[in-house]
Amino acid sequence: MIDSINSNMTERDTLVFDKAGKAVLDLCSEYFDLDDPKVTVLSTGNYFNLEVLPHSDYQGILNLSRLNDSRRVNKFLEVLNRRLVFEGVFIGCVQTYANRRKRLISKYVFPLNYCVYYVDTFFHRILPKLKLTQRLYFYLTKGKGRMLSRAEMFGRLYSCGFEILKQVEANNKLYFVAKKISEPSFDLHPTYGPLIKLKRIGKNGEIFKVYKLRTMYPYAEYLQDYVYKNNELDEGGKFKDDFRVSPLGKFLRKFWIDELPMFWNLIKGDMKLIGVRPLSKHYFSLYTPEVQEMRTRVKPGLVPPFYADMPKTLDDIILSEKKYLELYEKAPFSTDVNYFFKIFSNILVKGARSK
Repeated sequence: MIDSINSNMTERDTLVFDKAGKAVLDLCSEYFDLDDPKVTVLSTGNYFNLEVLPHSDYQGILNLSRLNDSRRVNKFLEVLNRRLVFEGVFIGCVQTYANRRKRLISKYVFPLNYCVYYVDTFFHRILPKLKLTQRLYFYLTKGKGRMLSRAEMFGRLYSCGFEILKQVEANNKLYFVAKKISEPSFDLHPTYGPLIKLKRIGKNGEIFKVYKLRTMYPYAEYLQDYVYKNNELDEGGKFKDDFRVSPLGKFLRKFWIDELPMFWNLIKGDMKLIGVRPLSKHYFSLYTPEVQEMRTRVKPGLVPPFYADMPKTLDDIILSEKKYLELYEKAPFSTDVNYFFKIFSNILVKGARSK
């Protein structure tokens, strides 16, 4: 059977088949012809190898090297973006946390496997993210073998002007199909640390920065539209099975620990204690124009009013906030006092929790 397949394959088909297997070859055939002169096959993590390509109007680029081994991932993706035509397709791969964990746990016997995994995680995941150890890490590794989550990799792709079309697991790696849809955003100051500042819409529609503890993987903020299109909203208006949230992040959210730094926004006067939650531009766009206008007339709050009546869906949340805003406009002080006691009764007595 394999001999029959090989006899019908071109030189490039054979290269992809031998290096990545039939699943990846089939994936490529869905999106471009490997023998098209405006399609190229690479195996590199060095953006210089993209710079020297003979064309800047490729219809498709396949890279068989995992992006974990790229010293400068975003620079690589930015140069690749320039080499593709608008709506050109890039097929690449990454070894995710889950792939790496599976490989290491199965490679060694218990309990050595978990010891190796945790040491590997510390070295390849934490050290390259810390300012104090970044230079040392990249000096020792030359950027090879870095741990990347699926959320971070996809977020980097979106930040560099790509849209994810499809993903396939093969060879203990995640292969993805990404289409060029815009120019890169050139994020020069990505944040990796535990304390983050998120742009949110405040009073009078002004953008301000909300302080929080990180609950999502780096670059996850670029994936709101992707997650919205591919995941349903659950109770409370949050996404079901949101892969952007880390295991630690789930714990922090459950007990509102991630929101403790927002007290600084309270002290600064950006927010008040009770009030509608400050929203990103994406979430704000999901609200009706009427409620959008009502929201921008008041400061957002640290504790949202929907905990008073516990709505189940996003539509219910919008109605709950509208009800609160109408009451607040008539009697600000008494409304916040009443909501304060209702909310904390639900939290302490009924066990209401964030997700």
